[in-house]
Amino acid sequence: MATSVSSDVSSNRSWFTPLRLLVLFCVIHLLNYMDRGVISSNGVNGIPKTCSADGTCTSGSGIQGQFKLNNFEDGILSSAFMVGLLLACPIFASLSKRINPFRLIGVGLSVWTLAVIGCGFSFNFWSIVVCRMIVGVGEASFISLAAPFIYDNAPAHKRTSWIAILYMCMPTGYAIGYLYGGFVGERLGWRYAFWGEAILMFPFAIFGFVVKPLQYKGSPSRETVNAPLPVDTATSLVKDLKTKDGTSHKDLRENNSEDSSSNSTPPFLKDLKALLVDKVFVVNVLGFVVYTFVIGAYSYWGPKAGYSIYQMKNADMIFGGITVVCGIIGTVSGGYALDYLGTTISNAFKLLSSTTFIGAAFCFGAFCFKNMYAFLVFFSVGELLLFATQGPVNFVCLHCVTPNLRPLSMAMSTVAIHIFGDVPSSPLVGVLEDHLNNWRKTTLILTTIFFPAAIIWFIGVFFDDVNVEDVQQGTVNESRANEVSAQV
Repeated sequence: MATSVSSDVSSNRSWFTPLRLLVLFCVIHLLNYMDRGVISSNGVNGIPKTCSADGTCTSGSGIQGQFKLNNFEDGILSSAFMVGLLLACPIFASLSKRINPFRLIGVGLSVWTLAVIGCGFSFNFWSIVVCRMIVGVGEASFISLAAPFIYDNAPAHKRTSWIAILYMCMPTGYAIGYLYGGFVGERLGWRYAFWGEAILMFPFAIFGFVVKPLQYKGSPSRETVNAPLPVDTATSLVKDLKTKDGTSHKDLRENNSEDSSSNSTPPFLKDLKALLVDKVFVVNVLGFVVYTFVIGAYSYWGPKAGYSIYQMKNADMIFGGITVVCGIIGTVSGGYALDYLGTTISNAFKLLSSTTFIGAAFCFGAFCFKNMYAFLVFFSVGELLLFATQGPVNFVCLHCVTPNLRPLSMAMSTVAIHIFGDVPSSPLVGVLEDHLNNWRKTTLILTTIFFPAAIIWFIGVFFDDVNVEDVQQGTVNESRANEVSAQV
């Protein structure tokens, strides 16, 4: 019997190895973030119509030119997909307890593909805003559910570096989006850039439905849940239910019955409360929110700021190149550094606070230079250090909670960093620039916000590490034993 079950599992997952899973998720993550870079690129986003003092006007280009958007509306466009993302992330995390998370990822990618096609067919500002919101719904499934799969399947001594490799695709995808959007948008038109993305994602959406799905660590298969417990195992479990203070399994059963009748709180709210009272999770996410506020505005306004301050002729290409190189080296280096130092909560916060503080100092100094080449050197070093946070910050989100809370931890982290971070930052920076009309001052003010993030993360250095997997295993064993006692 055992041999038969083993062979069935092997055949069901013949496609799967941990490395293949990492590569698959990296490509999907790359495409998700490429879309964000595309809509920020000058080739797709474009420039508005401008008129000089003598009445000479130049026609705009791209989305901003065709739909006649001001900077505030353009900032809203960049953040519109976040509305769908924020609403859908907790929903997908909650559904993952009842529906296979791998299938949910397939559903999300299908929605994403259709919505991106819709972006290409949009006919005014509000039509493309709605499509961007639906893009966020599709992306939410992957953002919430992918990282726990990597954490579960990565070699124990390489967990942070594998997580870092996954999140390396964020800046890399953004940068590729800059390059791709600039190239396709200028040659074929901004609509074709969106349609090309949909073609690239379509095979992965189908893959999520046709392959045998994976399960999270500790998630029993339907057959395991329904299978009867062997008599000898049941007897052994019941005998072990005698507690140290002499409480019998009958007493435990009565207590459990009382607890279940008195506790009517919905499971989602109970899980959410567990996250909100976890000081490690709260400090980690607070720092991440402040950090993301600046990074989000950098990502969206960077090419325009560079073009304005330094008269960069190929701002998309320059910022894209810096982001690719620094994103790859910085993110992977941060993951490997934490694996080398030891994957503890304290070490993770040490890396987060130090790299953010030093990186912010370099970026601030960069915008003080009038020479473009001096700016590029300092900004590159700053970006490299800032991207080193990606592995540690997501490691903390996954490591500080029990396995059953990991999807919700990633979902709520995503909700927080976007709703308080890069969603408001893009339009707010647009308003600030409209008021100052000086991109150098705007970027210097924006960069100073990195320093509070470093201070918040420094608080986490003093937190102790907890082996949450042991806690989760104990909870599962106790629950299973109580079920047996109830049956007996």
